[in-house]
Amino acid sequence: MGRVSKEQARENRRRIVDTASRLFREQGTDGVSVADLMKAAGLTHGGFYKHFDSKEALVDEATACAFEGVDEQLAGRPTADDPATEADPEAARRAFIGHYLSPEHRDDMAGGCPTAGLAVDMARGAAGSAARHTYAEGVRVFAQRMTTDDGDGDDGLVRLSTMVGALILARAVSGDPLSDALLAAARAEVST
Repeated sequence: MGRVSKEQARENRRRIVDTASRLFREQGTDGVSVADLMKAAGLTHGGFYKHFDSKEALVDEATACAFEGVDEQLAGRPTADDPATEADPEAARRAFIGHYLSPEHRDDMAGGCPTAGLAVDMARGAAGSAARHTYAEGVRVFAQRMTTDDGDGDDGLVRLSTMVGALILARAVSGDPLSDALLAAARAEVST
């Protein structure tokens, strides 16, 4: 078997990170083995250590990858659903809130918010770990993006806490009418 080109190696690494980002949010970092991850990425188990020193290193990079998607949406960059948000950060924030607190987002754990999807894993992880630092930075940026132009900074923290808490609870009781009620109540609260 021939050597993999540098370009193919970069593509393989990106595939591993993207796959891990989705699987970790869906199943938790401890719920995904390296073998299962590599199989899902369509690569061999042995190839993992050519890209990462450890699973912990991948958790860090996959966490950063997941938060990049959140930041792009909140930075007012156009989304596939609403290209008009590019020029208006407040419109981007409102669109993001509407999506974040929707049944579709609740049901898409793999593609959903890393703040909610990885919270328990990060709380159980080592306090000084790189992944926990990356997660904290992602939460910090997320809260800043949720702060309104006339807000004092705490409004972003309150909005973020309300949204993430509602999403976690709505997922925990999914299938019960309470789930939709939690999303609707939080959406009404943070949209004002």
